[in-house]
Amino acid sequence: MKIGILQTGHVVGELLENHGDFDGMFRKLLDGYGFEFETYNVVDNEFPNSPTQADGWLITGSAHGAYEDLPWIAKLEDFLRQTYAKDVPIVGICFGHQILAKAMGGEVVKYDQGWSIGNQAYALAAPLDEKVRVVAWHQDQVTKLPEHAECLGSSPFCQNAFVRYGNTAFTMQAHPEFGTAFGKDLMEYRKDSLPHPLIEEARAHFDEGLDQEKMAAQITSFFKERTLKAG
Repeated sequence: MKIGILQTGHVVGELLENHGDFDGMFRKLLDGYGFEFETYNVVDNEFPNSPTQADGWLITGSAHGAYEDLPWIAKLEDFLRQTYAKDVPIVGICFGHQILAKAMGGEVVKYDQGWSIGNQAYALAAPLDEKVRVVAWHQDQVTKLPEHAECLGSSPFCQNAFVRYGNTAFTMQAHPEFGTAFGKDLMEYRKDSLPHPLIEEARAHFDEGLDQEKMAAQITSFFKERTLKAG
């Protein structure tokens, strides 16, 4: 199964040198599940020709906001609406979660309660009915879901953290592709631009263990079977 990675941002500076780019993190996360990948740097205006150019599409995170008035963001929204209409499966992560919601008629805002960073716990509803820990790194949030979208998981800070659009799309606010090492390095890289108490709180929880394998299995299940299974 071919997955097209719609890369909406790039890892920067020494983080790129030490950890690689976002598409590489997803290739690693989903390694061994029978996928082949092709990356399209949509942030650099490199787009696929058609929604059927891949068997499924994965939208990455980004430093940009889904509400920004940038030509490539408007073009991506249009591509996602076309993809959804053709019933090609979509998985969206962080910015990907937000841009699909916006493209389909939802609302994304810079959340007035600030940032969520580090290893965070989420409660997932049926059919998953489990708790997972995933690295979060966001201030923007989906505050209004599009019609036909269903919230599948939340945290005390983020209400619409996991969302399902029937059997066509599955999105999440947190970053399953971020391992502990990258999460820690990102936090150190950005520590001077975030409130110190928030950084200290994140440091206190980073070694509690992440559910990357569960997330990889859920993403795989959705791409291949159009369903979600508890880990």
